[in-house]
Amino acid sequence: MKKVLVTGANGQLGHCLQKIAPDYKDLAFVFKNSKDFDITNKEQMNSLFAVDNFDYCINCAAFTNVEQAEKTPEIAFKVNAEGVKNLALICREYDTSLIHISTDYVFDGEKKEPYTVDDIPNPINEYGKSKLLGEKHIQEILEDFLIVRTSWLYSEFGKNFVNKILKLGIENDCVQVVNDQIGSPTYALDLAEVIIYIINSTLKFNGIYHYCNEGRISWYDFAYELFKLNNGRVKVEKIQSSDFKIYADRPQFSVLSNNKLVKEFGIKQINWIKSLNNFVNN
Repeated sequence: MKKVLVTGANGQLGHCLQKIAPDYKDLAFVFKNSKDFDITNKEQMNSLFAVDNFDYCINCAAFTNVEQAEKTPEIAFKVNAEGVKNLALICREYDTSLIHISTDYVFDGEKKEPYTVDDIPNPINEYGKSKLLGEKHIQEILEDFLIVRTSWLYSEFGKNFVNKILKLGIENDCVQVVNDQIGSPTYALDLAEVIIYIINSTLKFNGIYHYCNEGRISWYDFAYELFKLNNGRVKVEKIQSSDFKIYADRPQFSVLSNNKLVKEFGIKQINWIKSLNNFVNN
């Protein structure tokens, strides 16, 4: 039986992995939140690895508040870069395969077609820079690793665009959503299933992959469809990014190409509308 450590278990992807874990009887999961297993705390990490022999570590631990990262980048870099470096080092020491979750925000958004794994990253905010440095640490330290970049992650758990916009819809008859940022929403439950599929695959994995739900839309399109599925009571109004006072710049186009993952693992792509319907039904 393969033993799998999941860090950042209280985040939305961690919660989704916990949700589906009982379906995989051949995997023994150990879920740890930031209090139990802080990737910036080397002593705490050593204590766990010294008593448990993990085949895989799925790193869902991250500092994901983009606005706060711009204001206090040292916090973002401590978790997303130095913490990831610590994790890569201990995985190397104990021969554990690391699966690390990264982001579309490592790209600048200047491209007009989906970003492939061969495109050169160029983050435009501190969050993206911290995540990219974490990727580099992994590549420098480990030979056996999997970095999965995803985009616009949402679920029924935690803080994300969907939960925020639904709350606004309860409080208001009309919500304003930007129409000039284009990406691919990703249901965290779909990502969780893909990660487990890869672990259970007989194929060897190594390197950087992209995974998101299929299709490209704006945040406005996403919100419009979400409220449409929720009886359509709330009106959605288009605005531009410049209408919002924000600290961190966002890439205007951050659609990711799943081609490498589809080609090497035969992953079936799921359209974002289908996934959103599944989310609403869940």
